[in-house]
Amino acid sequence: MSANAKIRVAILSAAHLHADSYARVLGGREDAELVCLWDDDPARGQAKAEEYHTRYEPDLERALGACDGVVICAENSRHRELALAAASAGVHVLCEKPLATSPGDAREMVDSCRRAGVLLGTAFPVRHATASFELRAALEGGKLGELVSIRGTNRGTMPGGWFVQPELSGGGAVTDHTVHVVDLVRFVTGREFESVYAEADTRFYEDLGVEDCGLLVMRLEGGVVVTLDPSWSRPNKAFPTWGDVTLQVVGTEGIADFNYTAQHSKFYSNSRVRAAELPWGEDGDALMIEDFLAAIREGRTPLASGEDGLRAVEVVHAAYESVRSAQVSRVQHV
Repeated sequence: MSANAKIRVAILSAAHLHADSYARVLGGREDAELVCLWDDDPARGQAKAEEYHTRYEPDLERALGACDGVVICAENSRHRELALAAASAGVHVLCEKPLATSPGDAREMVDSCRRAGVLLGTAFPVRHATASFELRAALEGGKLGELVSIRGTNRGTMPGGWFVQPELSGGGAVTDHTVHVVDLVRFVTGREFESVYAEADTRFYEDLGVEDCGLLVMRLEGGVVVTLDPSWSRPNKAFPTWGDVTLQVVGTEGIADFNYTAQHSKFYSNSRVRAAELPWGEDGDALMIEDFLAAIREGRTPLASGEDGLRAVEVVHAAYESVRSAQVSRVQHV
């Protein structure tokens, strides 16, 4: 690929709401072209393709033949089959989180892409924030002293739709919101998770079919305790955004607070049901897409790799094992 050639990207499915943001970012870049949207739902695909100012391609093989890379935004349970198809076609992959609904599927995705010689990235935009790099540098430089504990949140509104159908999502709030914080903690500390004790339940929405709340108590290498609230506990009718991603990192010499969504302006109006929060800071999705495109050009691993996605899925799997057994569960690497 020449240095000036546009990288051709296809979005595989608009099932996940994040597809809208990725399409917006790709449409605004001069070094990339959103060549098509493939979707197994023709009505959704045609409507979204028009919204994204691209063409709808109902044939997966033709979509893969038209691009250099894909962004997979399908239902969680479909990530594996689409990633394997892309790998077989020699197409690079950026996959929405969670990478898969089981560690085994995630491992197969990683191995298949590696054998095919294509890149596999996981959509963890929080990694790309300047604050993430600054927090990692502070910990590496010993500015907080010895690491003692981390408290995390990734609370949000209940997304509904296929997110609450376990055969498509793989689980509820624990599946949806554990992976961002797990990846961020791994990124800033350089440590792996060893064990999880988790509790999960359905408290906010009756007959949901999946858990809408939970609490995880985890241990990193070296005995550092990490707690996480991944609940869908934000009011759907009144909360101004989808949710939050926060960390409070406690060391023997200091404390650091991280808030991924802090850079915004808030608006209130009698004409609105809820307040509006408009971000003015960094666009994590834009930084992530930029990194994926650069990785394709440079032949390097994306900042958040398939292996990183696999590690997060392993922690989620251990959390559900803990919920089922009511015991601490070891994180097993596959």
